[in-house]
Amino acid sequence: MLEKMEAVLFDFGGVFTDSPFHAVHEFGKELGVEPGEITRIVFGSYEHDGEHPWHQLERGEISLEDARNQILELGQTHDLEIDIYKLFTRMAGNNAGADQRQPLVERVRSLRQEGYTTGIITNNVKEFGDGWRGLIPIDELFNFVVDSSSVGIRKPDPRIFKLALEQLGDIAPGKVVFLDDYQANVDAARDLGFQSILVGADVLTTINELDTLLARHQS
Repeated sequence: MLEKMEAVLFDFGGVFTDSPFHAVHEFGKELGVEPGEITRIVFGSYEHDGEHPWHQLERGEISLEDARNQILELGQTHDLEIDIYKLFTRMAGNNAGADQRQPLVERVRSLRQEGYTTGIITNNVKEFGDGWRGLIPIDELFNFVVDSSSVGIRKPDPRIFKLALEQLGDIAPGKVVFLDDYQANVDAARDLGFQSILVGADVLTTINELDTLLARHQS
């Protein structure tokens, strides 16, 4: 008999909202830039943790304005004008796609009612704190939030998952499910013993995969 899951943890962007990578790719199309190139300029090598300005921003080491200026400079080395403020304005225009993810919000609410501990592990930006927390009822839905810009560590660094385990207390990694839309983050959690789900664009498919996993582990 498989062990019963006791906690379900989620990424935020790309799980409860549209993926920011999709918006960046669309932005790149307008500039005539391939998806890989625009992603590297804006986000760096996202599957690694390094010194790209976006990585520093998500670790809370530099301000949003500093990151904007440094990414503008990176774009200029490719003869491109890449202003992340214009990108974020576009992403915010449709509520970041959060309305379409409402079924997942309702599923998290029912997970709490079923006795699961819930939490968020997010790579995020300090200046965005009020904005993203206002998209869904964070305090109602989750027992805790581990925000990269507050703790100074970002996924896929395994230390951020260990901070989440500290929040979970006596719950072992093998009794935790983690959902994220980025493969490197899913892999990092899995390496620590978490059950992990890669989230795609279809929210109902995500809910079905989660429910199937939890059902397999019912005692």
